[in-house]
Amino acid sequence: LEIARRAVTGWLRERKIPEECPDSESLCAPGAAFVTLRQRGQLRGCIGYTEARAPLYRTVQECAVAAATEDPRFPPVADRETAGVSFEISVLSPLSPVSAEEVSVGVHGLMIRKGTRRGLLLPQVATENGWDRTTFLQQVCAKAGLPPGAWERGAKLYSFTAEVFGE
Repeated sequence: LEIARRAVTGWLRERKIPEECPDSESLCAPGAAFVTLRQRGQLRGCIGYTEARAPLYRTVQECAVAAATEDPRFPPVADRETAGVSFEISVLSPLSPVSAEEVSVGVHGLMIRKGTRRGLLLPQVATENGWDRTTFLQQVCAKAGLPPGAWERGAKLYSFTAEVFGE
């Protein structure tokens, strides 16, 4: 969480992500993650990688900066706003093909792919919204810009789990 906050602050103030040298094997191992920003409890940005491309600490830095500055749903976070922004990190397991019947709400996150469309929802999204499995499946379809029942008509579903922690 501190690495994420330092990355955003460094980027907003100096257009530079601070050098980090974590003394942790798990932070230096390749990792996939999403960083979610909230302001006054409302979503302010969320960006992540579904596959490990870099050490986890670097993934967190890049995703934190992208969530603050590149999420197309929101204007970029200004430096003066950072004190009021809370950070949440979701460290993802590898994606695994799954059938709709195997989806466990509150345990699994979902990604759907069909043609060029793709959508992803983190596991905590279904729980936070009180969704059942069908609603979760419909919402991941909506996120991808697909019709509500696309998971039943040729789309591929992938599940993952996440270790989620935040401020």
